[in-house]
Amino acid sequence: MSAVSNSGFLSSGLNSQQLMPASNGDALCLEQNSNIENPSKLVHGNFHCPANNGDSLQYDEHGYPVDNVEEESPVIDIIINNVVCTFSTRCYLNLKKIAMEGAHVEYKRENGMLNMKLRRPNTTATIWSSGKVTCTGATSEDQAKLAARRIARRLQKLGFNIRFSSFKIVNVLGTCSMPFGIKLNQFSEANRTHASYEPELHPGVTYQIKDPKATLKIFSTGSITVTAPSVVNVQLAIEHIYPLVSQFKMEPKKVDEKIKMAENKFLRKNVYLNIDTDEEEMSDELDDDDEEEDDDYYD
Repeated sequence: MSAVSNSGFLSSGLNSQQLMPASNGDALCLEQNSNIENPSKLVHGNFHCPANNGDSLQYDEHGYPVDNVEEESPVIDIIINNVVCTFSTRCYLNLKKIAMEGAHVEYKRENGMLNMKLRRPNTTATIWSSGKVTCTGATSEDQAKLAARRIARRLQKLGFNIRFSSFKIVNVLGTCSMPFGIKLNQFSEANRTHASYEPELHPGVTYQIKDPKATLKIFSTGSITVTAPSVVNVQLAIEHIYPLVSQFKMEPKKVDEKIKMAENKFLRKNVYLNIDTDEEEMSDELDDDDEEEDDDYYD
């Protein structure tokens, strides 16, 4: 695996500082077989897929082996599109008061909830009167935590006795594209214990991984979406699935246009899968880092 240097990418390994996210979401950069110390810091990058063990060396006209590392190790970009988190305020929330006095809110009385939007980071919080809050739209685990604390700060400024607790990441959505098409019928037949394929209902194969816990949607064009309880699990799931799908390669141009349209339509939708993870207890105290700029409140 190797890191890349581009807009929104990490230019070095795991200990690099987080950069501004790219326009289409953040991705992660992991070194193969490295110790993952702080996965929430991972932002944007790629990895080299392992070559098949059956690949043989190629030789030139003089009998010397040809260096074909790039051909054997394609680079796969993994884009983190959405990180979903939840937390509790541990107090009753008057949704009508929040709707009347809060900024960037949408009160859905018939559903008993309220939506509150943040600009930085670009996220949306769904708030219930019980004090439960769900945040969606972040593109890293750190960004999700920051958004959650800023939502709590907003509610605190409205006069509620907020105690920020029970924070947890419940879902991470990642996408990537293989450099080849995939024969879904043959793939699903060869992996019946983990894969299910019903083309009449869904254009892709659903593949379940128990360890690391993840659910993948695999499409004939080579596109793959992963839902998992953490960014690290998304990375590990892609590394797990690559040698399996690479056994059923086909030229992307051979994919039927109707199938491509169905897959693109599905990929444009937001796919969320709530996966329970261990809760991370956090301090009840809200500090200055949870403060937003004034124009983010009242513009």
